[in-house]
Amino acid sequence: MTERSPLLTYRLSSLSAEEPRQNGSVRHGKRSATRKLSTFLGVVVPTLLSMFSVVLFLRIGFVVGQSGLYETVGMLILSYFIISMTVLSVCAISTNGALDAGGAYYMISRALGPEFGGSIGIMFFLANVCGSALYILGLVEAIVDMFGFSPDQAVKNGLHVLPITYWYEFLYGTVLLLICLVVCLVGASIYAKATFIIFLVVMVVLISVFISFFAVKETVVPLPQGNTSISVNGTFTGFKLSTLKNNLYPDYSVDYTTGRMMSFTTVFAVMFNGCTGIMAGSNMSGDLKNPSFSIPRGTITAVIFTYIIYNLLSLMVCCTCERALLKYDYGFLRDINIWHPFVTIGIYCSTLSASMSNLIGASRILYALAKDELFGKLLMPAKKTSRGGNPWVSVIMSWFLVQLVLFAGKLNTIAAIVTIFFLLVYAAVGLACLALEWASAPNFRPTFRYFTWYTCILGILGCLIMIFLIQPIYASASVAFMLVLLLCLHYMSPNHSWGFISQALIFHQVRKYLLMLDVRKDHVKFWRPQILLMVSSPHNHKSLITFANDLKKSGLFVLGHVDLDELDVLPSDPLQAQTDTWLQLVDELNIKAFVNLTLSDSVRHGVQQLLFISGLGGMRPNTVVLGFYSRSAPQDLQKNEQELDTVGSFMFSSTGRRPSTTNFSPWEYVAIISDTIKMSKNVALARYFSEFDKSSVCKLRGKETYIDVWPLNLLRPDSTAYVDTCSLFLLQMACVLNMVRSWKKAKLRLFLCIEAESGLQGQEVKLKQLLKDLRIKASINTVAWDSVVALHWLKQGTVDSEAAEEVYLNFPNNSIRISEEYLEAVNQMILMQNPLSPPAVRFLYLPRPPADTAVYNRFLHQLEAVTRNLGPTLLIHGVSAVTSTEL
Repeated sequence: MTERSPLLTYRLSSLSAEEPRQNGSVRHGKRSATRKLSTFLGVVVPTLLSMFSVVLFLRIGFVVGQSGLYETVGMLILSYFIISMTVLSVCAISTNGALDAGGAYYMISRALGPEFGGSIGIMFFLANVCGSALYILGLVEAIVDMFGFSPDQAVKNGLHVLPITYWYEFLYGTVLLLICLVVCLVGASIYAKATFIIFLVVMVVLISVFISFFAVKETVVPLPQGNTSISVNGTFTGFKLSTLKNNLYPDYSVDYTTGRMMSFTTVFAVMFNGCTGIMAGSNMSGDLKNPSFSIPRGTITAVIFTYIIYNLLSLMVCCTCERALLKYDYGFLRDINIWHPFVTIGIYCSTLSASMSNLIGASRILYALAKDELFGKLLMPAKKTSRGGNPWVSVIMSWFLVQLVLFAGKLNTIAAIVTIFFLLVYAAVGLACLALEWASAPNFRPTFRYFTWYTCILGILGCLIMIFLIQPIYASASVAFMLVLLLCLHYMSPNHSWGFISQALIFHQVRKYLLMLDVRKDHVKFWRPQILLMVSSPHNHKSLITFANDLKKSGLFVLGHVDLDELDVLPSDPLQAQTDTWLQLVDELNIKAFVNLTLSDSVRHGVQQLLFISGLGGMRPNTVVLGFYSRSAPQDLQKNEQELDTVGSFMFSSTGRRPSTTNFSPWEYVAIISDTIKMSKNVALARYFSEFDKSSVCKLRGKETYIDVWPLNLLRPDSTAYVDTCSLFLLQMACVLNMVRSWKKAKLRLFLCIEAESGLQGQEVKLKQLLKDLRIKASINTVAWDSVVALHWLKQGTVDSEAAEEVYLNFPNNSIRISEEYLEAVNQMILMQNPLSPPAVRFLYLPRPPADTAVYNRFLHQLEAVTRNLGPTLLIHGVSAVTSTEL
């Protein structure tokens, strides 16, 4: 027996990776070699550079100039509130176990399952692709602002040597993207070193920017030609109260790069791109030495630092720069710096680094998706890696998609869609953490504890509200695309043994509601069949299983099976291996059923066990369905299914032997019926269901389908009770079947057996009134059975009065006094009713087994004789009241 423990496997793998020489494991050694990055280089630096990038140097003036200081601070608070809630969720998930490549995708897929994880993984991949393109476009904008000249300019002056047209700008973006591709193809190590150098440069530039606010005196800055028709110059005033007052409130106008009117949501969409870099560190999870340690500390550090910088920079810009300068010159920080090239270098470095960060992040997500094989062969090439473990094919595929996004042309054009993609991913991370918290799974024990379920909800709501405020159409399209991906993965992706959070949540809710389901509050008005179907050979009883599934009417349905063996002589429990096969059958038949298997020395004892243990709380079987007894064991490997409706364990046992038919006698079969009734369970015996074809019920057009009900105890012709508990139960079960969608067009036929001279004609009127009171729509067919009853009474005349009295006392159902002629006559009477329109199924009254166990065999013979050649038939004995005429 193999024991599986994911945590043990992980720990052993980690030890193997640390000591590859001792165990000779090349794979573990390779994995250890690829994990090189520390917290600072692998998380803090990429996150800081991704969050600064475009907004810090190219859009801080745009945001403050359009929105004013108050709204800018409000946007920062809102943005950082959303990402802070997300960061808390990321920290919790990342410290709950071992992380691999894929960052947020890995966290979500392992928490919410492959469908949700795969769909969000694609969205996150696209977000990183579009984010990389956005930063490239921002860099192109800075380059052409510094070195470009318009086509209408006849003379190139100074540094303005680059033509500014759509295709030239696309060419510049392509060249810059190619540089990013080369760095990313070399690998994560050279990327980390390159970003560290860029980080140092950006920090130096940022310090120079803050120094410039104090060191530079009032300066008039010429605005780029054509950016505004109001003024040709903007002014850096230095710290002035009047400048601050003029910049406090919003003043939305047309964006000079796109020609579109700005608003709070459009500006927020641009500004929020400065917050989308929080996943840059988690994207590198596959390259970090200790992801669970590095991701929380590095991400939180970067978030706090950037929030402080953005607020300080916004305040200083408001105090020192006129609004015209902010709104019509996005590169104004260069013009007011103590040394102009400083900011230019900072812009180039930060945007290039952010683009590389998104490109390498996209490639790692694509590689993780390919490795998990969620999309089959579609992403198979993306699994290829270099000797150093760098997924170079994923890098090239990501680069190609970024190249396509560059056709958008302008940064502000794609800012909204990038923000929406990232917000959806953040909402999914919050949802994953929320689900883990609500599931109360014992193994959800993150070492980071500074989160609760309401921080997750606040983050999710914040993300969802903002995506629809930013751009409702893009948001709706993105959500619809994600749902389509989710459905495709649900039906097409292979199974994975990651564990499904949905199962944990379902368990949590089911346990809670089962405790609330109080059996003491049961009422007949809300009764429904809860069925335990005893099955011997499941593959030979598919028709009976699907019929019982229809009969349950949204109630409990349990497939029960008894395996004849003794645990004492076996090395392990054989039923554990069989359970998966049974569950596969449940999936194949598309039924809603549980499976209960038991091991016993006899079928009777096994059924008793199942009757005692099946169900939980208020959800326990109240009706047991047994296949009819057959004296020959079913041949599992033969196609002949004649008389296969057999209860018991007539199938290969776990030891490979087939129990003989003597292991299950007719006497034991009747004893099972008697045991079931003693335990206050209803009983149904199913015969000839190997002949039942449900498709004929569902598909036949122009031909009526009938359900025949015989509510009289045919083994007691002296009984005149049509409204006893058993008869009413019979009616209810037939009505329940008729309420099922595939049986709705079937018609109920109720057969009333009367004698011409007995004065029972009034029974028909009473029966019609009963059906009306019970709201059961059925036609009543009267059957004259004087000749049949005569055979019974003729036989009774041969028994003297003293013997008859003794018989009635010992055998209250008169089972031993019924002649073969009478049984044959009853059988023929049933067969002769409407021979041109035979029913799909018949419901017959099942008498209680005799008190004397010595006549069990005779009782079973009588049942066999009455139901011979009737086609699909249910013999039913009800012990519980199930009908109600009350509201």
